[in-house]
Amino acid sequence: MKSTRRIFFKNYKFLIDENVYPPAEDTFLLAENLQVSSGEFVLDMGTGCGILAVLAAEKAEKVLAVDINPYAIRCARKNAEINNVKHKIDFILGDIFKPIKPGEAFDLIMFNAPYLPAEPDEEKSWIGKAWAGGKTGRKIIDRFISDAPKFLRRNGRILLVQSSLSDVGKSLKAFNRLGLSAKVIAEIKVPFEKIVLIEACFRS
Repeated sequence: MKSTRRIFFKNYKFLIDENVYPPAEDTFLLAENLQVSSGEFVLDMGTGCGILAVLAAEKAEKVLAVDINPYAIRCARKNAEINNVKHKIDFILGDIFKPIKPGEAFDLIMFNAPYLPAEPDEEKSWIGKAWAGGKTGRKIIDRFISDAPKFLRRNGRILLVQSSLSDVGKSLKAFNRLGLSAKVIAEIKVPFEKIVLIEACFRS
């Protein structure tokens, strides 16, 4: 694996392949607000280098890490091995929920989505696929929201990272239409935008 850098988070070490999106403010926003209980089944969508999957594996019963980028799957698997949680994480190459078996359900589904408005040619590289969300920034977000509730346990929750540039209100309304209560639970300001963390749960 060609790694261009290594990062440290808490007591963990991660190698980052040159073709994999490196953890940044959005990743750490989710990481700092990630709470996993013992015995939970977690889906890490768009796992990237695997940092969130590794953190979740500390307490989760099992983590399923999915990414469309083959370099990311290879990188995440290596990082799970480095951090001694490889036995608790399964890795699947695929596009959003397409590789997930019908009927499979999770206590937590988390996704640091590709959320920035972009031109078509910006989505062509592996790094581009990690951040480019189409003309409005919602190309992947909308697909994720429409399918995620089908794989969520009744008392489970969804954590979605996105930008103020890709219409946070639209995401909240979309979850609401599907029978979930959604709210922004954390945010950070960066130049030209806010990055927000949305939590969505089924209404009781």
